[in-house]
Amino acid sequence: MAEPAMSVTPYWELTFDADGDVDGPERDRLLAGVTRRGVRDLVVFAHGWNNDRSGATRLCSHFFAPFPELAPTARIGYAGVVWPSMRFSDEPIPDFPRAVAAEPPRRPALDKDTRHALLETFPGRAIVVEQLARLLEQQPGEEAELEEFGRLVRLLVEVVPPGPQALFAADTLAEGVPQDEPEMFSGSVAAMCEEFARALAQVDSPGGTEGFALPNPWDGAHELLRQGTYYAMKRRAGTVGERGLGRVIGQLAGAAPGVRVHLVGHSFGGRLVSFALRGLPEGVRTVKSVTLLQGAFSHYAFAARLPHDARAGGVLQGQQNRIDGPLVCCHSSHDSSLGALYPLASRMAGDAQGVAEGFDLGRVLGAKWGAMGHDGVQAVPGTRRLGLAEALRGPLPVSGCVNVDAAAVVRRGGPPSGAHSDIVHRELAQVVLAAGRIR
Repeated sequence: MAEPAMSVTPYWELTFDADGDVDGPERDRLLAGVTRRGVRDLVVFAHGWNNDRSGATRLCSHFFAPFPELAPTARIGYAGVVWPSMRFSDEPIPDFPRAVAAEPPRRPALDKDTRHALLETFPGRAIVVEQLARLLEQQPGEEAELEEFGRLVRLLVEVVPPGPQALFAADTLAEGVPQDEPEMFSGSVAAMCEEFARALAQVDSPGGTEGFALPNPWDGAHELLRQGTYYAMKRRAGTVGERGLGRVIGQLAGAAPGVRVHLVGHSFGGRLVSFALRGLPEGVRTVKSVTLLQGAFSHYAFAARLPHDARAGGVLQGQQNRIDGPLVCCHSSHDSSLGALYPLASRMAGDAQGVAEGFDLGRVLGAKWGAMGHDGVQAVPGTRRLGLAEALRGPLPVSGCVNVDAAAVVRRGGPPSGAHSDIVHRELAQVVLAAGRIR
């Protein structure tokens, strides 16, 4: 399959494996090329949910396309971060052709494209994937089969304990100890599947489901698999950011000290570029802005203290101070993946009352395990809140955290993810340029 054409130049790609190791020749081409091409501002984009390199490159091309016209005299270079993540094929991507965003299959069966993505993302787990697919297809009525499904999900996403990924799952720290294992990996799988099924029913049919049959628990099992794999993607994003991209930016600062770096991340790519700050070598101040687009990680990640637990803080607390500029978080209430399903998965079995006691979508939206892309950075003193129009009028703050409500443009997309992937907008490109003071 031919690689898609890139809309901008000069453009480089940086490919990382799941443990954060970078493709050496690609890195070397970037380090040499920014100086040779006279780049002053390097915009680095990290994708989130994605199934292959061509899809990642296509997203970069679409997102970068407005930049040359918006900043015609700026000496901009562009880089795309490619890392092993995945997207379930029932999640629509606005503006992408059907080959990339296929016609959504019906739950709960595991469609061919998603099965292939699982096999690529979790090599060596083919038998587990086939067993999961069989259970979703057959939908046996015994509760023991749901429990077996949960065991298989845990087996699919587990990592080797000594490996680096085991250290990068946490969003918060309690007295310095990572809080990393989500509650959805413990407790009754059947109860969790029922809760997910009810949540999906409300996402699919806003306004309630009174008078209808109870949701199918195997729909919830399909969602449990999705959220389990996305927990693994969240863990990988932190690994690639700190161990991979952060180190490369440090090497770039040494090779081309005059280049200003601007990090942009979508979904788990937002977590990736945020953890890159933690991986910067001491004294490196080359990152001039960070822009998060529908960031799929805790809205408390940068907080020194959590409002509900004074002993705990965000795993990235203070890292925004590594930026020689602002951290801008774009969020949207139309992102149902982050507004409802993400916090439900994060707090599932113990942090708050279960949904089985009466699902209240509004209560879930305000849950303490909410996501950046739903309501922005939380519990960081001095954080500014702006509407998109106000942010575009500018100027943006030159430091600190800035929340930008992008719901005016980030609004398209159907169930179950809503507008989560609706990020290809000229206005969001303008936000990136304004955050980085790129002229």
